[in-house]
Amino acid sequence: MNALSSPCPDAAPAPDPVPQPPAETVSLPHDLPIILVGMMGAGKTTIGRGLARALGREFLDLDHELEARCGVRIPTIFEIEGETGFRKRESAALAACVARRGIVLATGGGAVLAEANRQALKTSGIIVYLRANVDELYRRTCRDRNRPLLATPNPRATLASLLTQREPLYQEVADLIVETGAMPVPTVVKTILPLLQDCEKRL
Repeated sequence: MNALSSPCPDAAPAPDPVPQPPAETVSLPHDLPIILVGMMGAGKTTIGRGLARALGREFLDLDHELEARCGVRIPTIFEIEGETGFRKRESAALAACVARRGIVLATGGGAVLAEANRQALKTSGIIVYLRANVDELYRRTCRDRNRPLLATPNPRATLASLLTQREPLYQEVADLIVETGAMPVPTVVKTILPLLQDCEKRL
């Protein structure tokens, strides 16, 4: 093992199961998109699916939408076009997704980097920042080979650097901030639902 590498936790728990749909969905007083932002490994996709079920909404994952548009996986886009090319494609996919009503959208971890993206997010829907610390993020991502930015000698240090860079941007766009920590997914979903019901935002 490279001396710079941080060992991946040996006993990383399996991802929490996505909560099953409740008997009755929770209603919101609007059809604005609910948009999840946060670092890779924060749980945006899994929690987003749970929220979509609870709200009776369609769920979209920005990375999956981007892959569907391009016809290749994200590592391939990075390999061919680099991060700059990927970010341009990501911005186009984001603009198309946030224009849709009645959805829950999980964004990519770096979607907040471009000023145009942040403006699109802030003026499109309710933004929920799912926050987790570096140790938790590393535990969740260290075995994932589909994350080009973590293909480094020390992915934990890379995560820490990315979090330092992006934390102010997540906070800038967020209407709600939810600490995910090690909470089970159903618990996080139940925490977010009343916050969404109480959140008032005029666009």
